[in-house]
Amino acid sequence: MDNSSNDTDKAQETFLFQHLVVMFQTLALQQMGKLTSPITGKVERDLHQAKITVDMLGMLQNRTEGNLDENEKRILDTVMMELQMNYLDETARAAKEEEENGTADDEKENKVEKDPEAGEEEAKPTGDA
Repeated sequence: MDNSSNDTDKAQETFLFQHLVVMFQTLALQQMGKLTSPITGKVERDLHQAKITVDMLGMLQNRTEGNLDENEKRILDTVMMELQMNYLDETARAAKEEEENGTADDEKENKVEKDPEAGEEEAKPTGDA
């Protein structure tokens, strides 16, 4: 093979590597609820799947250490940092939403209602518990 063929092969591999990283990045952001799903047209959050996707990119980062050129390494490092920060943000948001919904459910369950048959107020759960 001549030099121009090697350069073409390297450029193709770099393009494919970058495309793979961006593909995983997009998938993880969709799973975190940061992007609309192209399949459903809705924003959906599945943090378990998002973690798996981020972990797969982390594995790729570890397995390719020392084998990437400077540009490939920079792209992968940047994407990993962005995804990790977004994942932390979304897990904190999910915990806050869970806490708020849990508090609202607790208040609903402990609501005091009048029992028309008893003719007086008594604690009567109104939730699904």
